Amino acid sequence: MTAPRPAPRGSAAGDTHPSLRERVYAELRERIIEAEYAAGTRLVEREIADELRVSRVPVREAMQRLESEGFLSVQPRRGAVVTDFGPEDAAHLFDVRENLEGLAARLAARHARPEDLAAMEELLARARRAAESGRLREAVSLNADFHRRIVELSGNPLLVDLMAPLDSRLRRLFRLTSADADGEPMCGAHERLYEAVRDRDESAAESLARAHVAATRASALRLLNARREQAG
Repeated sequence: MTAPRPAPRGSAAGDTHPSLRERVYAELRERIIEAEYAAGTRLVEREIADELRVSRVPVREAMQRLESEGFLSVQPRRGAVVTDFGPEDAAHLFDVRENLEGLAARLAARHARPEDLAAMEELLARARRAAESGRLREAVSLNADFHRRIVELSGNPLLVDLMAPLDSRLRRLFRLTSADADGEPMCGAHERLYEAVRDRDESAAESLARAHVAATRASALRLLNARREQAG
């Protein structure tokens, strides 16, 4: 199966310019995350270059980068194919997340400023409104932003750098499991974590972050395993 061909979104100018390479990479990554390119989809370098109106060079570089990040695999006689994201992949991601996000929450409780707390509170309010209005995809996206914000507030550049490559995989997982997500427990867990950060309770913040990741892990693995069994 070859990739679908939505309307062109790129432009043919300076195909080797770093910003163009980054835009092509971001576009292809977003299509994989949002399941425009589902698992098993074959990406044809020439077709994507024609669609985006760029040369094949930035497309090739983007695909190589996506392969190194686990979004694509190169298969004999098929070329670049979008990888599956199964229970094993999710388990590996959660192993890392539980430890790093626990640390991030502890440090956020130590370093968050009043203006940071106000921004977090507004983010949570928007997520709560989206969940209560049935806009689950929006709620999931806002809750992903909350996780990212906690990491940023850690004040630890190395931790931010370590978490950055996981962000896209986390978004892909949220996208795959969002249809079965329950916005209420998700919002409630984040609100309790925010309160611990606001109260400067480092131990509680770390404990709540770890517990939230563990609960999300159990739910996601249950869903992904059920889908695998249904698929045979």
